Amino acid sequence: MPYNNKVIKGTHHTFLNMGTRSRIGIQLSDDSILSVYHHWDGYPSWLGRALKTHYNTQEKVAELIDGGDMSVCWTDDTWRNADGKIEKKAEYGPQYYSQRGEDCPPRLDKNIVEYLANGEEYAYIFNRKGDWVAVDRHEFEDDKDPEIVPIPEGALET
Repeated sequence: MPYNNKVIKGTHHTFLNMGTRSRIGIQLSDDSILSVYHHWDGYPSWLGRALKTHYNTQEKVAELIDGGDMSVCWTDDTWRNADGKIEKKAEYGPQYYSQRGEDCPPRLDKNIVEYLANGEEYAYIFNRKGDWVAVDRHEFEDDKDPEIVPIPEGALET
């Protein structure tokens, strides 16, 4: 199934070019959460697997978040050029809004409760144990509280 012209091994989803807003955070030593906005395909079946596959150490997560808000964390696409064309990058990585001139720095929340109260459809936390946790905020379901959801197994291929 294509996503950004790539095949995602181990899934039976057909991906459309749509945004599923999410937030990627890292838990700091004082329990605060430093995070960034992530626009495209925030579902655990894609973003959760991308994070576990490509951002699986504190150093890699910190570097990802340091770049600020992004369209997508793992792509070889660049922003459209003056001719309206999308060029390919030499290596996969994030597509930050700062790369097109926007100022979107990371956000700091004092704890997990504050982080989840000010978020998007899905929230991800790289905790101090070095594990990714995915939370479905049930943003469009008033009668449901946020809940931890599993991130499917299997590496995200490029």
